[in-house]
Amino acid sequence: MASAAQLMLVLDVSVVNVALPHIQSDLAIPDGSVQWVASAYALVFAGGLLVGGRLADVFGLRSVFVTGLTVFVLASVGGGLTSSAVALIGARALQGVGAAVASPATFTVLTRSYPEGSQRTRAVAVWTAVSLVGGGLGNVVGGFLTDVVSWRAVLLINLPIGCTVIVAALLVLPRREFGRRGRVDVVGATLATVALVGITVAVSEATSAPRMAAAATVVTVIAGAGCVMQQRHSRTPLVPARLLRNRVVMAGNGLMFLTGICFQAPIWLFLTYLMQRDMGFTPLQAGIGFVPLTVVTMLVGTLVVPRILKRSAPGPVIAAGAAVAAVGFAWQAIAPTDSFSTAILGPAVVIGIGGGLLNTPLGVAVTTGVADADAGAASGVMNTAKQLGGALGLAALTPLTADYTTFTTAFEIMAALMVAVAVTAVWTTRPQALHRA
Repeated sequence: MASAAQLMLVLDVSVVNVALPHIQSDLAIPDGSVQWVASAYALVFAGGLLVGGRLADVFGLRSVFVTGLTVFVLASVGGGLTSSAVALIGARALQGVGAAVASPATFTVLTRSYPEGSQRTRAVAVWTAVSLVGGGLGNVVGGFLTDVVSWRAVLLINLPIGCTVIVAALLVLPRREFGRRGRVDVVGATLATVALVGITVAVSEATSAPRMAAAATVVTVIAGAGCVMQQRHSRTPLVPARLLRNRVVMAGNGLMFLTGICFQAPIWLFLTYLMQRDMGFTPLQAGIGFVPLTVVTMLVGTLVVPRILKRSAPGPVIAAGAAVAAVGFAWQAIAPTDSFSTAILGPAVVIGIGGGLLNTPLGVAVTTGVADADAGAASGVMNTAKQLGGALGLAALTPLTADYTTFTTAFEIMAALMVAVAVTAVWTTRPQALHRA
């Protein structure tokens, strides 16, 4: 149930990507604004995750999970029925609100259900694989529905899936839950969300609307500083101090952020336009084009990595995965577009191997030494790092693509980020650090 919900939530990060050219044409959205159909979801998703993670600790897993999914489903229906670009972007943002509440709860289910060790590693491997596969599967589903039905179907399909998961949650999750205590720091939550959203807007509008970017930067600085000061004196901080003192968790989330820049929204959106605009693929063909990356990532993450982690610390596995992914992104940057095998298939296999090796041990690292009472907050921090990385990555890299016509520089930067992850991973997650956490 938790993995099924996470699949749906992550799938919507990419499900509109393959449909974007059709959405852009149907709703007459300018090239410079079309990214917001994808970014609005990822942006609000990332901005609200710290709050969403804390909600499960305070109000209980069952009620928070169901409420978040309900908001997500209703927003999906609204977006699928609208004929306005502004309304669609607004619906995508509201989807992000629901996802920010529900997604941390899916991970909290795992950390409360499985103790640290091989059982949790396997559970995290499945959850992580589902999260990664959701990106690729979203492109396949989006391509199929766009070709066969309409781009609207990529949003409306969440209605039957979401209702099924909600019913399952009501039947499976207990009414009385551990952790129903305390309250949510509304002031801190508001300041944190404004700061996270502000920094993404500032980055995304830096070239196209410098005045807006400057204003967003000022808002980010004020909200961020205010949040730090307010959290020092808060009786119910969004992130407990003991979690901030866990070096492995914080270092792992730093690496998660860098990884999110590459493996969240940017790769799916850029390859979508590469296949449809440069190579002439239909939406369905482009969706199928993501199958190799999706399958390789899933197989490595679920079948190979749990076995490796029985004999190795997370650090070396993270470093190896990042190094392999760097090679794949570098290959993608220079790959000719004369055939599918050279333009997509070859780099996808290498990137998939790297992503599969990288993400599961990161998921293990960010839950090391976390008490059950802080499971929701830890999940919120992890998901914030991942989704914020994706939102900022898309915002920062999109201007380098010249309206999605050239992707060499973007993929070169993604390769460099993976090198940075590989270089720092061994030191930040070494066994000595694990013992001191």
